Amino acid sequence: MKHRSRLLLPLAAAALSLFPTLSSAQSYPTKPIALVVPFAAGGPTDVVARMISGPMGKSLGTTVVVENTVGAGGTIASSRVAKANPDGYTVLIHHMGMATAPALYRKLPFDPLTSFEYIGQALDVPMTMLARKDFPAENLQQLIAHVKANKDKVTLANAGLGAVSHLCGMMFMSAIGTDLTTVPYKGTGPAMTDLLGGQVDLLCDQTTQTVPMIRDGRVKIYGVTSTTRLGALPNVPTLDEQGLKGFEVKVWHGVYAPKGTPRDVTEKLTRALREALTDPAVVKRMSDLSSDIPPVDKISPDGLRTHLQAEIAKWGPVIKKAGVFAD
Repeated sequence: MKHRSRLLLPLAAAALSLFPTLSSAQSYPTKPIALVVPFAAGGPTDVVARMISGPMGKSLGTTVVVENTVGAGGTIASSRVAKANPDGYTVLIHHMGMATAPALYRKLPFDPLTSFEYIGQALDVPMTMLARKDFPAENLQQLIAHVKANKDKVTLANAGLGAVSHLCGMMFMSAIGTDLTTVPYKGTGPAMTDLLGGQVDLLCDQTTQTVPMIRDGRVKIYGVTSTTRLGALPNVPTLDEQGLKGFEVKVWHGVYAPKGTPRDVTEKLTRALREALTDPAVVKRMSDLSSDIPPVDKISPDGLRTHLQAEIAKWGPVIKKAGVFAD
């Protein structure tokens, strides 16, 4: 009996050690949750985060606080969340840059496929090709002719290496066969500020940020990057229909938690994300900005994982062929 007691003691201790984790998962959340955004405040991903943070917090019974952690095309924020305590109180919202990072960075401090638990896909957002208000070209054909004749003088802003605005700009330069001077920022928020101020000439940015500015005439628009015209901008043609055949860039966003986050916690986060994306105010705002809410099967861990794997396979060869890398 004594020997059996000695054997049972370690087992009992191990079992008891699980109780705090199970208890915390069942009572989660008991404090505010940080929703980490990899780009500057005011940018399109930040806009998405702030739209869903309120409804998610309401669903979870706590406050979801948006925190901007900028730099290195989103890898600093992603690394922060990957290394965070896996308790559900630090989560990440990132766009398709999560899929392009493995090809862009030689020394990536995380692995998109193994460093996270997946919560679900959030939004699909088309892009718009813009210029400062007083840029001389009035349509896409004039734009192409102007940049070809002045390629050393025209500046193309982006939100940093690997950002969707960077990828969209690369695709545009490839489509017209002309390299421009690119100007990286720590997010499209500050990039847009400089475009409005006339410090840069061109920017490819998401409709979540640009639709109000286009409607107000604060920027010039040359086309949208979807394959069909947008309900919010019905008079703006696609780049594809104007001659840049096959030009399509749509930004998708996903929500992630650190690897090892308890399943009970990730399930609550997924449920809160789904409820946020059906909130009437969010649905209306997304419709006004021509953003698409994914079907419910994509607002899930499996849906996001499958989509991420497909996007890594899609963008990896494109980036490697372009020869764009960062340390």
